[in-house]
Amino acid sequence: MKKCEYCAKEISYHEQYCSDECHINANKYYEKAEKFARPFYIISTICVIAIPVGLFLFSFIKGPGAIITAVSCALLGIMIIAVPMPTEGMIKKRKIKKAVFMTRIFGICVIALGFLALGLITAFGL
Repeated sequence: MKKCEYCAKEISYHEQYCSDECHINANKYYEKAEKFARPFYIISTICVIAIPVGLFLFSFIKGPGAIITAVSCALLGIMIIAVPMPTEGMIKKRKIKKAVFMTRIFGICVIALGFLALGLITAFGL
């Protein structure tokens, strides 16, 4: 059986979505992804570059390097949660609803990792 493109419920081969609600939600997702793609990629690129820069600075000046790393992780995590952009492979394999959920879980993990790194750095004075 074929699966709904949004929620992954089984449907007939002649349909793409199981309901009008799934069709509307999928359209909302694609519109949001198209609207926020450019800012998402710019901010996430800056954060991904700032994390190793913060870790590098940490080896010379402890405070600002740790703060740059933690803030970059937090900002990246917030961006991933606010505008989840799963890859096409994730969407194809898991469908939109579950791929977005998994991407948001990943965003929460990125935020937690940033604060964990900040906590370990400050606790042990590394």
